[in-house]
Amino acid sequence: MEQVDRVISERLTSDVPLVREVAQYIISAGGKRLRPALLLLVSGALGNTHPHRHTLAAVVEFIHTATLLHDDVVDESTLRRGRSTANHQFGNAASVLVGDFLYSRAFQMMVEVNNMKVMQVLSEATNVIAEGEVLQLMNMHDASIDEDTYLRVIRSKTAKLFEASARLAPILAGAAPDVEEGCAMYGQALGTAFQVIDDVLDYEGDPAELGKNLGDDLREGKVTLPVICALQMGSAAEQDLIREAIQTGNTDRLDDIVAIIRRSGALDRARSSASGEAQRAIDAARCLPSNDHASALLQLAAGLLERRS
Repeated sequence: MEQVDRVISERLTSDVPLVREVAQYIISAGGKRLRPALLLLVSGALGNTHPHRHTLAAVVEFIHTATLLHDDVVDESTLRRGRSTANHQFGNAASVLVGDFLYSRAFQMMVEVNNMKVMQVLSEATNVIAEGEVLQLMNMHDASIDEDTYLRVIRSKTAKLFEASARLAPILAGAAPDVEEGCAMYGQALGTAFQVIDDVLDYEGDPAELGKNLGDDLREGKVTLPVICALQMGSAAEQDLIREAIQTGNTDRLDDIVAIIRRSGALDRARSSASGEAQRAIDAARCLPSNDHASALLQLAAGLLERRS
């Protein structure tokens, strides 16, 4: 990961000062670096020491960061990872354009790897992510969204880059097709579980630990799994209150809605869904050799369920 951070720092160079400033601001905010770590762990499990693994780990982080810059503009967010978002700090125009810079820099770097299959995986991933973003936008303030539609969005918007990160390692290693597919399935299931837990924490987490405001999803009109479950499990009056908040964007009674979601059992049900995805990831990881890196991947999947930030 230290090597990946060095690559990130080296490739953020630009002759345009504002590009450097905004890119450094968002990258230096930290984050879990989970997608690069996933690529490195799968590489380690396969015994792959190809030097391009660090380049591609930086590529997936650049793609992820570009999506964050664009997301925060679309969502009109002001807080991420405990500090002002780039759009709040530098303005929407700068955030969108620097996000474009990070996307294009990522593609420059993947061309340097000179592997057509790598290009295919990452170009497909970025396209699917964009489709997921648009689908989520179309679903805003729609109280009729069901679990299948929700899963379709997060498997496109979030899990696809996890899937690509896990798939790139066996491609670099020249692994058998069944191993590649197993790794990709692990990544997709892990990414899905990660997002479900993220959506749970929006209603039960500690804002200081999360680095964002509680209930942000509802304010933005996003119908996530905890809300879907609460709409199924709450009383008629509770359902009406939640439905009105989704449709109108009025969160004056946000505290009441959070209380309903917590006491209805919706969060437990959503965590159960995440647990199923985590188990799917663990089952998929059986395609890997038995070693410390593979064990770490199993622990990563199981540990997501204990995530609090």
